[in-house]
Amino acid sequence: MTHPREEVRARLQTDRPHSARVWNYLLGGKDNYPVDSAAGEVILKTFPEFAAVARLQRRFLARAVRFLAGEAGVRQFLDIGTGLPTADNTHELAQHIAPESRIVYVDNDPLVLVHAQALLTSSTEGACAYVDADARDPERILAEAAKTLDLSRPVALTMLGIMGQISDGERPADLVSTLVSALPSGSYLALSDGTNTNEALNTAVGVYNGQSANTYHLRSPQEIASFFAGLELVEPGVVSTATWRPDADRAEEDTADVSVCGVAVKK
Repeated sequence: MTHPREEVRARLQTDRPHSARVWNYLLGGKDNYPVDSAAGEVILKTFPEFAAVARLQRRFLARAVRFLAGEAGVRQFLDIGTGLPTADNTHELAQHIAPESRIVYVDNDPLVLVHAQALLTSSTEGACAYVDADARDPERILAEAAKTLDLSRPVALTMLGIMGQISDGERPADLVSTLVSALPSGSYLALSDGTNTNEALNTAVGVYNGQSANTYHLRSPQEIASFFAGLELVEPGVVSTATWRPDADRAEEDTADVSVCGVAVKK
């Protein structure tokens, strides 16, 4: 029988870069291994703006959650592809506006889950839960989420940078559709991902894929927009990450336009 610690160590795969840990390195975090920082440096050598792109994606999360908890009045969040905790995590943003908010974080990286359970602690009025599951298993995600969330009431589903982890052969649009179909009217989808419109980024991701434990799949803006099929996009629609409802008092970094995002509601 495999000891639980040995199973976790095997899943960590510290000899190969993992997306959550590389992303953590690009955001300036310390929760990564030498192999992850080395992969991050290879990406930056090929596409120096990638760290700025990572920061823009993180700031979109903040703006989207503030919109969802504030203007949209959502009190339940299902965050798939959580990544390693950093500043302005989903529950912090939502519970700052509405302390009673309930959040379920989903990831399949054991290091993410260890840090999430230690650091992503809820307000007393709300709740946080952590699900060890793969985005490719929406039925399991929904079953586990239902232990914390009331799926008969609106839920904000956030999928930031996660669809690129899913190959075309794994039918990413069907995965999104399965999740959204299980949520009631008044629920929202917030989604962002990298585009294939920049040759330097395409090269950098190709190099990363050649050595990583999990590959990333860039797509056209039109393909990413198709994940919102059947939903009603809120203004300004599917746009570059830096231009989705930018903060009036904070100028965004001037960097390559290589990711798009949007927020849409289920009517």
